[in-house]
Amino acid sequence: MENVLTMTSSSSADSDITRAPPNSLLPPKKEPGGWRSVKYILGNESFEKLASMGLIANLTVYLQTRFNMDGIQLVNVFNIWSGSTNVTPLLGAFLSDTYLGRFRTLIFGSTASFLGMVVMSLIAGIPNLRPLHCTGGSNCQKPKFWQLGVLYLGLGLVAIGAGGVRPCNIAFGADQFDTRTEKGKAQLESFFNWWYFSFTVSLVIALTVVVYVQTNVSWVIGYGIPAACLFFSIVIFLIGKHTYIITKPQGSVFVDMAKVIVAACKKRAMSLESTPENSFYDPPWIESDQPVTKLAHTNMFKFFDKAALIADPSELDDKGLPKNSWRLCSVQQVEQLKLVIGLVPVWITGIGCFITMDQMNTFGLMQAIQSNNKIHNFKIPPGWMGLSSMICLSTWIFIYEQIYLPHAKKRSKKNVRLTMRQRINTGIVMAILCMVVAGIVEKNRREKALKQGSLLSPQSILQLLPQFSLSGLNEGFAAVAVMEYYTNHLPESMRTLAGAIFFLSFSASSYLNTAIVNVVHHVTAKLGKTPWLGGRDLNKVKLDNFYYLIAGLALLNLLYFNLFSCRYLEKNADKRPGSRHEDKGLELNENV
Repeated sequence: MENVLTMTSSSSADSDITRAPPNSLLPPKKEPGGWRSVKYILGNESFEKLASMGLIANLTVYLQTRFNMDGIQLVNVFNIWSGSTNVTPLLGAFLSDTYLGRFRTLIFGSTASFLGMVVMSLIAGIPNLRPLHCTGGSNCQKPKFWQLGVLYLGLGLVAIGAGGVRPCNIAFGADQFDTRTEKGKAQLESFFNWWYFSFTVSLVIALTVVVYVQTNVSWVIGYGIPAACLFFSIVIFLIGKHTYIITKPQGSVFVDMAKVIVAACKKRAMSLESTPENSFYDPPWIESDQPVTKLAHTNMFKFFDKAALIADPSELDDKGLPKNSWRLCSVQQVEQLKLVIGLVPVWITGIGCFITMDQMNTFGLMQAIQSNNKIHNFKIPPGWMGLSSMICLSTWIFIYEQIYLPHAKKRSKKNVRLTMRQRINTGIVMAILCMVVAGIVEKNRREKALKQGSLLSPQSILQLLPQFSLSGLNEGFAAVAVMEYYTNHLPESMRTLAGAIFFLSFSASSYLNTAIVNVVHHVTAKLGKTPWLGGRDLNKVKLDNFYYLIAGLALLNLLYFNLFSCRYLEKNADKRPGSRHEDKGLELNENV
C-alpha cells in the first residue's frame, strides 16, 4: 500500500506544497507475523516456563522438607495440583475463543501466575505460614489447615495462570505462520521443536541456579527469582505486540460441540439411510477477515450427522437459519466435533506416556533426597536431577533439527522427517526403559541403605541420571509428536483447543497416577508384607515393584498404540485441514 502525504491549505494556495518523498525512499513496512514475532513469543514462553519449572522442579523437596508431608500426601498434593494446572487450560481456551482472544488471555494468565509466585515467596519468607522445620523422623509437626489454605492459594493462582498461558502460547505462535503455503507449513513444523528447545535450554541454564539457591541458600530468594522471571516474561511479550498477528475471538467451539451432541441425541430415532446430501444443513460459507477452513462432510462417527439433518423445513426461519440451534446444527459444527473425537485414541496413548514422567517428578526426586548427593565436598541439589531430562530433550531436538535433517535432505532431497508413529513408538519404548532402570536402581539404593542402617543410602545420586535421561527422551519423542499431531489435525480456528487438549492429557495422567498410587498403597499395605508405597522413608517400602508395575502399563500402552490408536493417527494425517493428501472436501475462503 502506498503512503502519500501532502499538506495543503486553502489560505496559502500559492505557497509551496510539501510533497512526500518518493515511494522508493520510504522504508518498506514490515509485515506482522513470522519468525520476527515468534522470537518475542518464545522469549515469553522461556521466562514463563522458567518460573513454572522453578516451582515444579523442587516442589517435591519443598513439600517434604518445609511442610513435613509424607510420601502419599506429597504425591497426592503434587499430582492434584499438577493435574489442575493442566485442566484449567480448557477454561482458558473457552475464554480465549469466546471473549478475550489469545493475546489478552496470555496477558491475564501470566499476571495470575506472577501473583501465585508472590504468594509462594511470602510462604517461604514468613515462618508462621508453614509448620515447624523438621530434620527427619516420623514425629514431625503437620501443617495446620489454614497453612495448607495459604499454600493452596498460591498453587491455585499458578494453576489459573497456566490455564491462560498453556492453551494459547502454542496456538498464538502458530498464528504467526501462513500454513496455506509450503514455506509456512515447514516453518510451523520447526516451530514445534524450537518451542520445546528454546525454553528447555533456558531452563537448563537457569534452573541450575534457581534450584541450587532454593536448596542451599534461601527458599525466599529461590521463589523470588521465578516471580521476577514471570514479570520479565510479561514485559517481553508486551514489547513485541506491534509485530504480532492478533486474531479476533471467533466463538467457542465448546458450545458448538455441546449443541451437536444435544441435537444428535434429540434426533437419535431418525434414520440416516438413503439420506440425500442436500438434507443436511450446510449453509454457504460466510467470508471473514481472516482465512477460515471449511470442513466437508465425512462418514466418520455418523451418529452425529443427525444433528445437521433437516427433519422438517419448519426448523429453518425465513432467512434459512435454524430456529433452535440446539436442535439443528451445521455440517461445519458436526465435523468440528468429529475432529475432536478423532483425537481421543491418540490422546489416550499420550496419557500412558506422560504417567512415566510423573514418577520422576515425585518418587524420582524422593530417591534423590535419600541418596548420597556429595561429589567432592559439593552437595548436588535433588532438584537438579530434572535437568538431565531437559538436557537429553534439548540435545535430541538440536541433533534432529540441525544435524540429522540437513544432512538427510542433502542425500535424498525428500521429506526425511521421522513420522509421528515412529516418534511416539520411540517415546513409549523410552518410557518402558525408564521404569525398568528406575526399579533396578531403587532396589540397589534401598539395599545399600538398609545394610548401612541409615536413612541416606551410600549410593551416589548420579546413578539416578539414566532414568531421568530416559524420561527426557520420552518427552522429546512422544510429547513433541503428540503436540504436533493435535495442532496439525485441527483447523486454525481450533488451535487453542488443540493446546488445551494437549495439556489435558497431562492432567489426566496426573489424576490417573494419583488413583494408581493410592490403590497400590492400600492394596499392598493390607497384604501384611512390606508395602510398595507410603511414609516418608523409601527404605521401608518397595518402590521398585511400583516402578515395574508402571513399566507393565507402558508396555500395554505400546501394544494399544500399535494395534489400535495408530490407525487413527495415519487416517487423520491424510484428512487433516491443510493436508496435501486431503480430499476435495476442504475449501479455503479468505477475504483479501
